[in-house]
Amino acid sequence: MILVHGLSGSMRWWQHNVQALAQDHCVYLIDLPGFGTMRRVRNRFAIVHVARWLLAWMEAVKIQRAHFMGHSMGGYICIWIAAHHPEVVSRLILISPAVLTQIHTVWGYTRPLLTAIRYIKKGFFSILAFDALRAGPLTLLRAAHDLLSVDAQGDITKITAPTLLVWGEHDTLIPPSVGKILCTTIANSYLVVLKNASHVSMYDQPEHFNRLAETFLKGQSLDEASSC
Repeated sequence: MILVHGLSGSMRWWQHNVQALAQDHCVYLIDLPGFGTMRRVRNRFAIVHVARWLLAWMEAVKIQRAHFMGHSMGGYICIWIAAHHPEVVSRLILISPAVLTQIHTVWGYTRPLLTAIRYIKKGFFSILAFDALRAGPLTLLRAAHDLLSVDAQGDITKITAPTLLVWGEHDTLIPPSVGKILCTTIANSYLVVLKNASHVSMYDQPEHFNRLAETFLKGQSLDEASSC
């Protein structure tokens, strides 16, 4: 299983999920170029280049096929890989993937970001601030601009892997309404909206999220999910 973090993130965002997932899976935590422990990689950030870098990494460590779990920006990277290289994806878990947004400028997210602060847990705020400082404003702005410039519609329709979509009910950055659209577009997909959770639902409600992920990965029935 490969875990792919979002914008301004790092492998630390999965700290409440790794132990549970590792009970039945070999879990790989990665930092994307420009973020976390890879912050010193200062090449011009480009989403597709990062996705290809991840594929090259898989080849280097001899992973032929894996489950992918992606959050926000990492969700789009997983979507691109699933669309263009379906042979390497077994199952796909997307947590508030950053696609189909109606906002197309970085500054347009000012209000949603300010609103999102209301729902950030105290423990997560320090992680967010630390990782943002490590990445630096230039990397964050370039990544955000690149992410807002992509048109994911064509890639979304190409996904064939079984897909679980997870949203937090208080996600102000990528609202749950996007999840409903994705669920009707991606074949063999399921949507679950977690209560009392924000944009980082895997951190806000880890026990619920971990149970949900494990049930899906085992191919068992998701009673609380909406099948579209």
